[in-house]
Amino acid sequence: MAYSSSMPSPQLLEEYSQFFRLLSEPARLQLLCQLKQGPTDVATLIDATGFSQSHISRQLGQLQRAGLVRCEREGARTIWQADGDLVDELCHLVQNRLKQRLEALPYCKVLNPDTPGPTVLWWVFPKGR
Repeated sequence: MAYSSSMPSPQLLEEYSQFFRLLSEPARLQLLCQLKQGPTDVATLIDATGFSQSHISRQLGQLQRAGLVRCEREGARTIWQADGDLVDELCHLVQNRLKQRLEALPYCKVLNPDTPGPTVLWWVFPKGR
């Protein structure tokens, strides 16, 4: 992926800001994580998160407008799914960056850095501490 060395326009910076603001909401991140597991309907998301139907619908609408999720009708149900490539790339980028930061902490060891799934951390303290 090539990056331009020129400064983004003020309008583009505002778009960046809005995108990161969208991702700063824990409820939206939780929904993205749920949808990364596979397509599902709102009832399943309610059970998994404990959020109300209206809250989930509002958050999914914002994620959909940003192009992070999409939906399809299956009869009376609406099935939601994460936009696989973009969401996977974002999660991978963030996970790698956080892993690097955590590995730099004293007494922290990453146990499964290259396996799929959550990263496991182990805190190792020297004797006498």
